[in-house]
Amino acid sequence: MNFVKISRTQRFAGAIENFFSKNRRHLGLVHLGMFGVFIVLIFVPPFLPAPLEHSRVFDNFQLFANSLLWGAWFPLVLLSVVVTGRSWCGLFCPMGAASEWASGRGLGRRVPGWLKSPAAPIVSFVFVTIWAQTLGARDHAQSAAILFGCVMLAAFVCGLVFGRKKRVWCRHACPIGLLLGVYARLGAVDFKPKRFVAGGDRWTEATACPTMIDLKRKSESRHCIECFRCVSPNAKGGLEVQLRRPGAELETIRHHNGNLAEVLFLFISAGVALGGFLWLVLGSYQDFRLWLATEAIKRGWLWVGSPGPSWLMAVFSEEREVFRWVDFLTITGYMAGWIMICTLVLSFTTGVAAWLVRRAGGTGTFHQCFVALGYQVAPVSLVSLVLGLGNGAFINLALLGLSPAFITTVKLLLFVSGAGWSLHLGNRILASFGVRGSSRVGPLLCGAAGSVFLASAWYPALFG
Repeated sequence: MNFVKISRTQRFAGAIENFFSKNRRHLGLVHLGMFGVFIVLIFVPPFLPAPLEHSRVFDNFQLFANSLLWGAWFPLVLLSVVVTGRSWCGLFCPMGAASEWASGRGLGRRVPGWLKSPAAPIVSFVFVTIWAQTLGARDHAQSAAILFGCVMLAAFVCGLVFGRKKRVWCRHACPIGLLLGVYARLGAVDFKPKRFVAGGDRWTEATACPTMIDLKRKSESRHCIECFRCVSPNAKGGLEVQLRRPGAELETIRHHNGNLAEVLFLFISAGVALGGFLWLVLGSYQDFRLWLATEAIKRGWLWVGSPGPSWLMAVFSEEREVFRWVDFLTITGYMAGWIMICTLVLSFTTGVAAWLVRRAGGTGTFHQCFVALGYQVAPVSLVSLVLGLGNGAFINLALLGLSPAFITTVKLLLFVSGAGWSLHLGNRILASFGVRGSSRVGPLLCGAAGSVFLASAWYPALFG
């Protein structure tokens, strides 16, 4: 019976290989079409009349485009990695395709060390996410055009300057590249070398891979954008598609190039999502804003009451939403505060769990235990991003006529599922370190404490 199940899985994976290898030449048309859709959704709405107070999604193109971007595209791309990995990046993303196109016609300069730094995509994600909040990109078509237009320009320039027919942008600088890459480790789709060479993943430009993976040594999913250029079903070399249990890579992360930068990013991204949601709903933000404004006035810093530039913050007089420098500083500071809180709390719970693993006789150093156990927060961190930065999906559910109670139940089930998966993942990681029986209880409780902390912080989103 087990043989039949495996055989069917292999046949399905083979069908995927055959389809994309035969139709790979058409992907350029898909990218061109997606580029057209991107242009229409981003740059047409700012030139249209603003929606009236009684306008609905299907009555006004501005509202329709906004609903597609923030209520469908962003949360669905986030959730899709659990099923298909970074397929969005390789098959559909117009920014990555534009960057690679520019790379084939640009200066071809070597990728500098600062751009290859693990910190580069983390900084990119935090910067763009906070900027989206101060711009009001989720509420204003003009702001969304500025945000996405600048990101598209940055991707194009990155391709124009660095690499030769590569996606330097996708691997090192895209604000959601690392985000999708980390969660792609949870994905059910993997591309594995047919003739694997041990030694760990390596970066190289002497490869057919646009994200510079040394294909014969590939052992992790985060940089693979699933462009299918390395797949040839009839060849003895290259890579092949394999289907696996979601989360399998993280359960044995010790063998898949786990690293501290990714773990810290998981903690940071949870904090960004929390800060991006909570500043809109918590009174503590208003208290912080009032305190900062009062202190600034006492010191004669009256400039904090002046509106800022429209490329940096929301300045819409006709819509009665004008951010001033005090708003920019408090939004940025509030989100930065939540980043620090989440990083410190999750680092502490993970550190205690790693210490307990060592006390229980688990194999590996403290650093190895910390890094591996840090990945157990991935499912609940992913849910946090959907709840916070992908909150538009739940607004769309309300527009469809679903009751607030039903939507709250969906949010709660989503969070509980993420927390449960994190707990299961932690248990599997502990097994990989040789921790047995009751000795797992302490480390698992530490992981659960991290999930409880996030649940407490998300209480306004889950229940009110």
